[in-house]
Amino acid sequence: MTTIDKLKWRYATKKFDATKQLTEEKLNILKEAFNLTATSYGLQTISLLVVEDKAIRADLVAHAYNQKQVVDASHLLVICIQDNITAEDVDEHFDNVKSIRSTPETILEPYRKDLKHMITGMTLEERQEWSSKQAYIALGNLMTVCAMENIDSCPMEGFSPIEYDKVLNLKERNLKSVLLLPVGYRANDDSFAVFKKVRKQVDKAVIEM
Repeated sequence: MTTIDKLKWRYATKKFDATKQLTEEKLNILKEAFNLTATSYGLQTISLLVVEDKAIRADLVAHAYNQKQVVDASHLLVICIQDNITAEDVDEHFDNVKSIRSTPETILEPYRKDLKHMITGMTLEERQEWSSKQAYIALGNLMTVCAMENIDSCPMEGFSPIEYDKVLNLKERNLKSVLLLPVGYRANDDSFAVFKKVRKQVDKAVIEM
């Protein structure tokens, strides 16, 4: 299948085969893909929670409007943002740059200082909104990688982040849930799998100048 064929094959899976599990290899591909997602300044203020435990996921279904994908999928991926971003996060990032690239501090210091100034100049709400936008980039990246790997997925905004944060004890990790992505394999009787995609014509969606 070509890249376009794979993207046409992808759809928001409504019913997963609860008997099929992702291999460790496939799961590791998704973890690496998330970690390689582009983020603003490379700061990575987002995290990925991989939930395999069926009992935990059963508790989460009610907080996602009873959408069964949460528990029937092989794994539930929860994309989270940091509750807060601090100057220490900036230091950790640039210290990592220095370690990996052996970049002299004299070169890094102006960038370190400017990013700290930007972060401290934001309100808490602005920092969270900034991170949330990057969470959506990660979601798109994961969905595309899933399609390339013949893994089914279902992007979900329809859930209660407050309740998810409680069940998953995210506050203890300085995290807030933003998006869900159940991943696994479609059930044979998921009627949505055979529906034709409904999209605008390319020339209506893409403007060339």
